[in-house]
Amino acid sequence: MSYVFDSSLPIAVGCDHAGFEYKTGLVAWLQKLGYQVKDFGTYSADSVDYPDFAHPVATAVEKAEAAFGILLCGSANGVAMTANKHPQVRAALCWQNDVAVITRQHNNANIICIPARFVSYHIGQSMVEHFMSTPFEGGRHATRVGKITC
Repeated sequence: MSYVFDSSLPIAVGCDHAGFEYKTGLVAWLQKLGYQVKDFGTYSADSVDYPDFAHPVATAVEKAEAAFGILLCGSANGVAMTANKHPQVRAALCWQNDVAVITRQHNNANIICIPARFVSYHIGQSMVEHFMSTPFEGGRHATRVGKITC
């Protein structure tokens, strides 16, 4: 897999209770592949509030302390909405590989948000691979991305 993000930085990962098991698998898989991972929690399946984990991931990405982020919750809407409150974050809710690719190519997404209750672990893992290896196309898309921040 060709990695288009700064591989000297860790990957920031976070989730709520709905994504805990999923996140645990992704973290182990990424570490097995040799990537650094900064796990912002949660660390159990006990009920928690997703913003408590989405904000630290988004902050790490925004401050360039992480190469990119992975967020999980039941629908991925909550974590995406929370992360997108950060001006330098472009968090993309993804449910299949083609969506993960185009959010990188056209939107320069820097956080992938995965709906743990609606996407199989295998598809999620594949989406992360596609997200990590897809470059931003720039050009006309850069102009559009430049207009996102208020």
